[in-house]
Formats: sequence, structure tokens, C-alpha cells
Amino acid sequence: MENSELLKELRIDRGAVPPPSRRPLWVALAILVLVALGVAAWFMFAGPAALPVRTAVAQPMTGAAASASVLDATGYVTARRSATVSAQMTGTLTELHIEEGDHVEAGQVLARLDDSAQKASLAQAQAQFNAANAQLAQGEAQLAQSRRDLQRMQDMVGRKLVSQQALEQARTQVETQTAQTQWQHRQIELAQAAVKSAQVQLDYCTVHAPFSGVIIAKAAQVGEIVSPLSAGGGFTRTGVGTIVDMDSLEVEVDVNEAYIGRVVPNGRVESVLNAYPDWKIPSHVIAIIPTADRSKATVKVRIAIELKDARIVPDMGVRVSFLEERKPAQAQTARPGVLVPVSALRKDGDSDIVFVLKDGKAQRRAISLGGSVGDAREVRAGVSAGESVITEAPAELKDGAKVEVKS
Repeated sequence: MENSELLKELRIDRGAVPPPSRRPLWVALAILVLVALGVAAWFMFAGPAALPVRTAVAQPMTGAAASASVLDATGYVTARRSATVSAQMTGTLTELHIEEGDHVEAGQVLARLDDSAQKASLAQAQAQFNAANAQLAQGEAQLAQSRRDLQRMQDMVGRKLVSQQALEQARTQVETQTAQTQWQHRQIELAQAAVKSAQVQLDYCTVHAPFSGVIIAKAAQVGEIVSPLSAGGGFTRTGVGTIVDMDSLEVEVDVNEAYIGRVVPNGRVESVLNAYPDWKIPSHVIAIIPTADRSKATVKVRIAIELKDARIVPDMGVRVSFLEERKPAQAQTARPGVLVPVSALRKDGDSDIVFVLKDGKAQRRAISLGGSVGDAREVRAGVSAGESVITEAPAELKDGAKVEVKS
């Protein structure tokens, strides 16, 4: 019985929960190890991501590019011939025939003032002139009659038919009427001058264009009072508009007096408008103004624009490059150095550098700079013709960094 009891105690309890297995934990640990090894291998073999950049090819300095800039400056487009057009008298504006941007010809009517008073003055002066003419005609008729009477009396005196006193009175009458006729002539001249004066005053009511050009400002409106003199208070306009002769446009720049020796009269210049940076306008020096600005230590230089174009308007900002004169013996010869875009140039302390693309990496180069040629700069040493220089890149670009040229 004891053995049977022991056997009963050794039977298997099928309702009991088996202990948990550790196999999933080992699988998860193995996956994590494999992921870590993959990331480490990627960083070891692939390295950091390539930086996106843009490049340009360094161009050789040929005879066509021999006109390097000896001096750069900034200035503005100015109009040598510009006028604020106004009436020559004070009056109310009744007509206005201009708008901004209108092209006008010399003598064209731009505006009219109220001329009712001037027309009345002209009519009065004309009437006085006519009255003076009538008085002169009357006086000349009387003088002619008096001269005939004098002639008859002279004949009658010889025959003792009239007295000597009557003859003298007739002669005096002729002389008096002659003087009156001369006075009437002067009165006619005075009346004629009054007519001309009244006509001038009437003409002043019409505003004409003094020269051909373009209206750049409309300064008054119909109904406003216009005067050539400022009356104060802001209610009287001193002009009806501003006209500019577009053929008189030129460039004015201030050159530091330390470099004014590089500018020569009639020297060649390349002008670039800030509004159109890719448009190079041929120009030349008109004159160097013979005075300096003491406060800025600059000298003003006038530059002629050789190409007339509607895109050039007054007060535009301009960058100008004064070009060195091309020597005939060097016109077709190659020069040392290359041309690279200005955007490729960088500063590293006091050194000028560029980054050159080599085998997919950025290579730092110290360079020696020359003059400017348009939007490019001469590099005399450090870069060879045909090499690709980096023009646009992130700020973190360093020597040896992997780069990728973006389109």
C-alpha cells in the first residue's frame, strides 16, 4: 500500500503552467545587434552626405578678355536735360493734356490756364489801337486840307487878296496839325505795343513743352491754381509736370580721390544697371569734374551711355567698370591667369580662396587676384583653365568635403 500511495503522488499534473521560454528575447537581441552593425558599416564606408553645390568652368584669359577693369564704382543714371514745366503767370488750370510716361514734342501744348481776363485785356488794347488809327486818319485829313488852304493863301497874298497875317495863321495851322499827326503816330505805336503785351499775357496761359522728352511726373490737376512762384500754404502748384530728355541720360559716379588717377577722359567704361545685372552697356568717360567733395573725399565723373534704350530711366543704380586700354600688340595674345565668376571667390582670414571640384570633393585653393572683367574676376595663380570652381555651396563647406553638383 505504501508503494501505491507513492505512485499516486508521482503522477503528472497536466493543468500546471509551463515556465516561459527565453527564445524570443534572444531573437530580438540578435536583430538589434545586426541593425547596429549595419549602421556602423554604412557610416564607415558611405561617410557623410554629399553637399549640393553649383560649379563654373575657369576660362582662360585671351586677347578678347584683355580689357580688365582697373577701377569699379557705383553711381546713378541722371538726365542732363530735365525741366519742371510751369506757366509764366498765376492762373487757374482749365486743361491738362499730360500723363506720366507720355512722349511729347517740342512746342506741344501741355496745359492751359483760365484766359478770360487776358482775352478781355487784348480786346481792349486792340480797340485802343483801332481808335488811335482812326484819330490818325482824321488828323491826316485835316492836315491835307490845311496844306491846300495854305497853298491858296500864298497865291492870294501875291495878288493882295488876303493879308500877311492870314497867311501866317494858315502856316501855323499846318505846322500844328503836322505835330499832332506825329503825336498820333506815336500813340499808334503805343497802342500797338499794348496789343503785343496783351497777346503775350494771353500766350502765357498756354503751357508748351520746351523740348522733346518724356513726362516723368504730373504735378497738378485741373482746377488748381498754378503759379511760377511758390505762394506757400500748399494750395498753389509751382509746375504742371516734369519732362526729361531721354537722349541726355548719362551716368554720374563718385570716385575715391585716391584712385582718380586711373580714370582718363574718353576712357572705355562698362556700365551695368542694378535692374538688369546681365546687360553690359558700352560707355565712355565724358569728363572728370575738376573739384572734389571734401566731406566724402571723392571726385565726380560723368559717363556717356553709348546705347540708348527705353529700359534706362533716370535715378537707376549703376555699377561701372573703368577698363584698361587694350594694347594692339596684345590684342590677340593669351595672358596668364583665368577668369572665374565673382560668386566663386571666398575669404579665409586675409587670404582669397576658391574651392575646386576634384574627384567629387571640394579642394581648397589659395589664389592671387587680378582685375575685374564684367561679372568675372581674374585669378592669376591657384586655378588652371578648365577646372571647375564651386560658385554656390552651403556655409559648412570645407576642404575635402564630399559634394554633389546640382543642376
